[in-house]
Amino acid sequence: MNSELYTFGPYKITPKEVFYSTDLCFAMVNLRPVVPAQKVGSRLENYHKASSLTLTIQDGPQAGQTVPHVHIHILPRKSGDFEKSDDAYDAIDEKEKELKQKLDLDKERKDRTLEEMSEEADEYRRLLS
Repeated sequence: MNSELYTFGPYKITPKEVFYSTDLCFAMVNLRPVVPAQKVGSRLENYHKASSLTLTIQDGPQAGQTVPHVHIHILPRKSGDFEKSDDAYDAIDEKEKELKQKLDLDKERKDRTLEEMSEEADEYRRLLS
C-alpha cells in the first residue's frame, strides 16, 4: 500500500482511507457519508447486496460539493429502498434544504473516526484485490 498522503481538494487523505488507486484516480471512504469506476462499482454493489448504483458527480457548490474538487459518490441501491427510484434525489434535496436553513451544512453530518474509515477501506480493498 502507498505510504504517501493523497490530496483531495485542500484535504490530506491517508492511505488507510484509500481502497483502490491507479495512476489517474483513487477511491476512498467518505468522512461524512450521505448513505455508505466500473470495477469499484460492481464489487461494491455485490458487497452491499445491491441491485443498482446511483452515481452522483459533484462539480461546484450548487451540485452539493463541499470539497472544492470534482468527485463522484457511489450509492449502492436496493429494490424498495425508496418508493420510486428517483425519490432518492428528492430525499437528498430535502436534506440539503434542511441543512442550508440551519446555515451550517456540516452540523447534521458526523465525522467518522480514522479507525472506522480504515476498517471500511480494508473491507473494500479486499473486494478489489
